[in-house]
Amino acid sequence: MRITADREACCAAGQCALIAPDLFDQSDDDGTVVLLDARPDPGRLDALREVVSRCPTGAIRIEEDPGA
Repeated sequence: MRITADREACCAAGQCALIAPDLFDQSDDDGTVVLLDARPDPGRLDALREVVSRCPTGAIRIEEDPGA
């Protein structure tokens, strides 16, 4: 699985960093998303799905590997 985070779409709500601080942070400059790990352990999928569902702008996406 691969995670993408669109900093241009991000509104700096910070839900991603609250839910999965090991995978996301916020920029000190403008509060937008900083992706810490683009290929996290598959065991983090539930947390990532929550992040995606709570992102108000849809800036975070999960690309699941084919056949996974």
